[in-house]
Amino acid sequence: MIVRIRFGSGAKVRKVRGKNRRIALMIASVLTPFSLMAAVLGLWRLGSDLSFVGKFPIPSGPLSHWQVWLSAAAALETCSLALGRYGRGEDGAAE
Repeated sequence: MIVRIRFGSGAKVRKVRGKNRRIALMIASVLTPFSLMAAVLGLWRLGSDLSFVGKFPIPSGPLSHWQVWLSAAAALETCSLALGRYGRGEDGAAE
């Protein structure tokens, strides 16, 4: 005896572009305040070096330089802008 099971045709699997747009917008919105905090720390360190403000809390190590903080702020804001652009669908990809 042969038993045959017939399945109906289901939904076709297709490649969907831009599945993670909401996550990209969420991460972009979190990266902007982090960028601002890094810029504030960089300016604080620069002001501390020029004796305009009080003592910087990180006296030594790689995080004690203002260049590191301002570079990190620029990198974080660049990532935030790129992710925000992707999340809003302005990445130039045809859908």
